[in-house]
Amino acid sequence: MVSRVERTPFAAWWWTVDRLMLLALIMLMLGGIVLSLAASPPVALRLSLDPFYFVHRHVLFLMPAIAVMLATSFLPARHIRRLALVVFIVSLLLVAATLVYGAEVKGARRWLVIAGLNIQPSEFLKPAFVILIAWLFGESARRPEMPANIIALGLLGVSVAALVLQPDFGQTMLIALVWGALFFLAGMRMVWVVGLGGAAAVGLAGAYTTIPHVARRIQRFLDPASGDTFNIDQAMESFVRGGWFGRGPGEGTVKRILPESHTDFGFAVAAEEFGIVLCLMLLALFTFIVLRGLRHALRNEEAFARFAAAGLAILFGLQSAINMAVNVHLMPAKGMTLPFISYGGSSMISLAWGMGMLLALTRERPRAEMMASGRELAPAGSPA
Repeated sequence: MVSRVERTPFAAWWWTVDRLMLLALIMLMLGGIVLSLAASPPVALRLSLDPFYFVHRHVLFLMPAIAVMLATSFLPARHIRRLALVVFIVSLLLVAATLVYGAEVKGARRWLVIAGLNIQPSEFLKPAFVILIAWLFGESARRPEMPANIIALGLLGVSVAALVLQPDFGQTMLIALVWGALFFLAGMRMVWVVGLGGAAAVGLAGAYTTIPHVARRIQRFLDPASGDTFNIDQAMESFVRGGWFGRGPGEGTVKRILPESHTDFGFAVAAEEFGIVLCLMLLALFTFIVLRGLRHALRNEEAFARFAAAGLAILFGLQSAINMAVNVHLMPAKGMTLPFISYGGSSMISLAWGMGMLLALTRERPRAEMMASGRELAPAGSPA
């Protein structure tokens, strides 16, 4: 047991970090291993791989993810901002590079092979984007003369343009929603609400009319008879077959025919084998983490930490909600992972980094330290 009187960095971290949120995140990660064991072997066999190929890789990705989350949770706010700026710039350049060097998969270029590793740069762009926008909105609240809102709008435009060109409308929608949520928290005017809502509607209409696979997904969602809905039909069937308590570990059948049971449809596999009760437990864990993060944000008096914690919690919650909504046919397919449950190295490590920043920003700190952190990036002579 760590004593409160110790003056080591670990002791200072242990007594200030939100241990309940940390426990919930670790429970999700451990649950991801169990569900990977359930969902991925049939996919590996269809690809003529070792049955536990994806399980081994899931655990392999999980180890650096935990290390990244814990290491990041030790960082002060100023280091989080600086790291986010570097990651954002590098990720944006890599997203642009995918347009030229990325392999085309299902009509999109989202992946780069770097040193033998498949990397999806847009996954790292999201949490870095949230931190930068939170800093800009925080500065706007503290220094109204700074054109922070215009810069934030410019960053949104650049990020959206890069993602749309891939195209990746799921990630585009995600960062646009988080940006809008933070702008709302920052006190946007009604004219901005109308303008941004109109821009979003125009963008969606443009994607529907110009990009065939987006139009097909929306049409299949609105009218299942208009195209192939095999994946969604099987996912829905898994909830019916599993009932409240499931058919038992390894007894599921949907995973044998779903091509993406270990990524997009892990939630459906969980429903068939472990039942709706387990799905509700997963939902409760996601909800707890999001509400815990928002609660900390509400209580934080420093603008940057407040916006950043809220943005990271909203990002995590929206991504979780979108994946689960697709599994139960409440929205068109997006190809978005379920945090720490779905297979995917880029997604897992970027999510761990984001949750590490959330843990760092929600640590209990003296008021003087928080206010000093908020002033750290201000130019000399600027008002506090």
